[in-house]
Formats: sequence, C-alpha cells, structure tokens
Amino acid sequence: MDSSKIVAIITGAISILLAIAYLILVQVLDLRGEMKPAPISQLDQQSAIISYVVNHEVGLD
Repeated sequence: MDSSKIVAIITGAISILLAIAYLILVQVLDLRGEMKPAPISQLDQQSAIISYVVNHEVGLD
C-alpha cells in the first residue's frame, strides 16, 4: 500500500472515532434533562448594580 493510502485510512478512522465520541457526548448531555433559564429577577438586579457603578465612575449620574 502507498503511504498516502495509509494516511487516508488512519485519518478516516480518527474522524469516525471523533464523530462517535461527539454523538455519545451529546447523548450524555441530553440525558441530564431540560435546561432551566437563569432567574430574571437576579439578572435585573445585577445589571442595575453594574449600570450604577459604571455611571457613577464616569460621572453620568
């Protein structure tokens, strides 16, 4: 066999292994259940605090 054929076979095998590993990872992550969004009330408070600090330092308040 040519060395180029051997490289192609090895590259293809690595590609297939990576694809299978990716599919397994996606399935494992999917089994964890539905993702819950972050609470909106906490996000609003943090953005208000950051906005106040930034405006206070710049002198916009």
